[in-house]
Amino acid sequence: MKKAIKIITNKYLVTFSFFVVWMLFFDQRDFFQQREKRDELKKLEAKKRYYVQEIEKTQKELLDLQNNPAALEKFAREHYLMKKDGEDLFIIEDSTEQKK
Repeated sequence: MKKAIKIITNKYLVTFSFFVVWMLFFDQRDFFQQREKRDELKKLEAKKRYYVQEIEKTQKELLDLQNNPAALEKFAREHYLMKKDGEDLFIIEDSTEQKK
């Protein structure tokens, strides 16, 4: 019993215990806040990777449109519904798609 009381009242153990409790729960940068920030950082890095890939894809498409007349014609036909003379254009809308 005396040994247990001696260990519990050890100034180093008390100080260390206080420090751990303070850092885990009461500090400005506590454990839980750090975990939330780490999760948020992972999400933002994933978004960054996605946008970098999209930028690279768009740059390749732009380069292709600038250098390839067939790609330019295909782009104009798909996005701006352009057609050649004497050609008929039929637009088929997908009924499962939700309109905003």
